[in-house]
Amino acid sequence: MSVPDSETVLLITRYGMGDAEPELQQKLITTYFKLLDENNTLPAAICFYANGVRLVVSGSPVLDTLKSLESKGVRLILCSTCLNYYNLADQVQVSIVGGMTDILEAQRRAGKVISL
Repeated sequence: MSVPDSETVLLITRYGMGDAEPELQQKLITTYFKLLDENNTLPAAICFYANGVRLVVSGSPVLDTLKSLESKGVRLILCSTCLNYYNLADQVQVSIVGGMTDILEAQRRAGKVISL
């Protein structure tokens, strides 16, 4: 079993990955997270904000994979302001609900920050 890479933080700001049709964005992010999980390529943290918070609530296509990543020690950090803005706070299924301070701290500690 691998341990999270303390140098890498992922930033997820969309309900998917890339600039494409929503269905393709969903397919890409699903594959991306699945490969991270299967290959134990574990970032220290994944920060979700803006539309990205929709990936950690009921109905998200990546919930099972995110739960698996979290169980392997990956910190999942959610923006509480974004959840409240979209009225999704009561639908969170994984991670810790934090704030921009938690996201900033994860970025500050990171040697590498990847924005998807």
